[in-house]
This record gives sequence, C-alpha cells and structure tokens, in this order.
Amino acid sequence: MSSTLAAVPGIASQFIAAAALVAALLALAATRRPALALGILLDMLVAAGLLRLVGDPSWRAIATIAIVIAIRHLVAHGLRLAARSWKETEKEPPDRTRRRYEQTVRHLLQPAWRR
Repeated sequence: MSSTLAAVPGIASQFIAAAALVAALLALAATRRPALALGILLDMLVAAGLLRLVGDPSWRAIATIAIVIAIRHLVAHGLRLAARSWKETEKEPPDRTRRRYEQTVRHLLQPAWRR
C-alpha cells in the first residue's frame, strides 16, 4: 500500500507538467501573449517539480526544480525589463514646434471675447 502512495506524487507531477503544456498553449491561443503563456508554463512546472519532491527526494529532483525555479526568475526579470523598456520607448517627448502650432491654432480659433 505504501509503494502505491509513494508513486502518487510522481504520477501527479507528470499530469501537472502535461497540464502546464496544455494551459500554456491555450493561454497563447486565447491571448496571443507569449510572455503570459510562458509564465503560466513555468509556474505550473515549478508546481510539478515541488510535488515531485514530496515523494522520495533525490539530488537529481532537487537540481531539476532548482533549475526550473532559476529559469522562472530569470524569465520573469527579463520580462519586467522588457516591459519597462517598451513603455519608455512608447513615450515620445512632445515636439516643441507642434506645441507652438497647437497654441497658435487654439489662439486663432478661440473667440476674442474669451481671451
């Protein structure tokens, strides 16, 4: 009976790893955002790895989950940096001549009695 219970975390972690692939593909198909799909995939792989450690933890299993967690942290950090740089490139400083043009047009179109 105990050998059956010892096999449950290993089987469950394999199901979670398979579900991670399916969930990531569904997220990618639904949102067309690879960063979101990658985050879902890596989070679920971390969960599967931690569940695998519940059974008989070996150094190989510990090293595997440590590598997955390190990759997850690196990817999350890279995505945050990319999002920050993307937002900075979207902000363009206003052009001085354009502002002057808009002020002139506003001044010309505004009635004299409102000035």
